[in-house]
Amino acid sequence: MVHDVEERFGPIDILVNNAGIAAARGLDDITEEDFDRTIEINLKSVFLCTQAVLPGMRTRRWGRIVNISSIGARIGAGTVSVAYGASKAGVEGLTRAYALRLATSGVTVNAVAPGLVDTEMGKPLIESGVINRIPVGRAGTGDEIAHAVIFLAGNGYMTGQAIAVNGGSLFS
Repeated sequence: MVHDVEERFGPIDILVNNAGIAAARGLDDITEEDFDRTIEINLKSVFLCTQAVLPGMRTRRWGRIVNISSIGARIGAGTVSVAYGASKAGVEGLTRAYALRLATSGVTVNAVAPGLVDTEMGKPLIESGVINRIPVGRAGTGDEIAHAVIFLAGNGYMTGQAIAVNGGSLFS
């Protein structure tokens, strides 16, 4: 995938790892297959895509990697499923680990941790009334998350951080 993108558009300077699924299952209902698939899509994809772009970024001594985590990595980890919370906590762990190791290379690595966003994936939580526990009184928008990503892509000093974009939410 990275090779195809670079052949068509040129070197990748900014990578946004924004893959994610959430199999809403209770603790006793989640299967090993659910868990493995969630980890593979939400966490392993971040590792693989980052590894694929790093050689070029290191050679150019410039790059920005922004990983999309979730409020589920910190608080509300059981709101969707234990696999989802674990996978997104792993994304934040990878973010910090890469940032430390790449600090002098010209490559920064950060994360955005959205709260509830008005998407298909967020619909079940919206319908369950979680919005009533968000201080701003609404779900976020994709544009609001994108603004945080753009901020991180433009900042060469900030690295290893996870910015919460969650309407002041502290729900668990």
